Amino acid sequence: MKIAVLGAGAWGTALAAAAAPRHEVLLWARDGAQAAAIAVRHENARYLPGVELPPALHTTADPAAALAHGAAGLTVIATPMAALRAQLQALGDARPVLWLCKGFEAGSGALAHEVARAVRPGAPCGVLSGPSFAQEVARGQPTALVAASPDKALVELAVQAFHGERLRVYASDDIVGVEVGGAVKNVLAIATGIVDGLAASGRPDAPGLNARAALVTRGLAEMTRLGLALGARAETFMGLSGLGDLVLTATGDLSRNRRVGLLLAAGVTLSEAVASLGHVAEGVLTAPVVLARARAAGVEMPITEAVVAVLEGRLAPAEAVVRLMSRSARAEGLS
Repeated sequence: MKIAVLGAGAWGTALAAAAAPRHEVLLWARDGAQAAAIAVRHENARYLPGVELPPALHTTADPAAALAHGAAGLTVIATPMAALRAQLQALGDARPVLWLCKGFEAGSGALAHEVARAVRPGAPCGVLSGPSFAQEVARGQPTALVAASPDKALVELAVQAFHGERLRVYASDDIVGVEVGGAVKNVLAIATGIVDGLAASGRPDAPGLNARAALVTRGLAEMTRLGLALGARAETFMGLSGLGDLVLTATGDLSRNRRVGLLLAAGVTLSEAVASLGHVAEGVLTAPVVLARARAAGVEMPITEAVVAVLEGRLAPAEAVVRLMSRSARAEGLS
């Protein structure tokens, strides 16, 4: 199969590398020097330093070449959410397309499939998501993902493209649930990073592992409430793109969003925290959009609200924890 991966960041490169031994994969990089360096060194030194890429992986900086390659098989958009609309517009035809980005579009508040529906109505599209750090996928470490689309043929194509001995791909038709899980878990990872960062302060009244467990559990309830309001199925949030991705991103040391929370708890400014990453932390951009979408749907999301207040400088990290703990008692559940 011919596969074009548009975007040579960490995740796009990792997924291209995973498929390259079995398929004809062409990885498009916007930067010509980066594309040439990957081709010569078999390494993406900027985003995956020290990870050897398969010689079968080909690269290009020519968007026309990448689009032509994907037209004969599968096109995968591996850019951040902010660039998804432009990438979909550039495709300009009815080819099947998958995207890897997780979040809501700033401005419109749309999920990725809603953007695709507006730009390419009727064209087959879907998302590949789940608990996955790019470094581990690129190194061939065991990982499980979920391909979601209402188009069954596209899901089968995604499984054929990426399912293998070290990378399992499960199928779903609940694209809303998979996308909501992938977006909201980044916001919750910032919150968990804040709690873990405060715990590291050593203060006797600082939150600890009990608080982390409560935050992840109640965060899952927030995620599910929003998903149900937008048309998702509850069981999706107990799967890879819900609970699985949340646990990984909220507790894994490779999580950029968790790292933002840790830095904020340590007193680093948001701009300094983001600049130190060298990669996009989607949760920073997604948090206010998630909150706006939740309010429009009449969904209560107190953890997300606290994260937005911290990101906007209206609430100190320690104060955010106090505010969450001082909420009135209620029965446990999705309410």
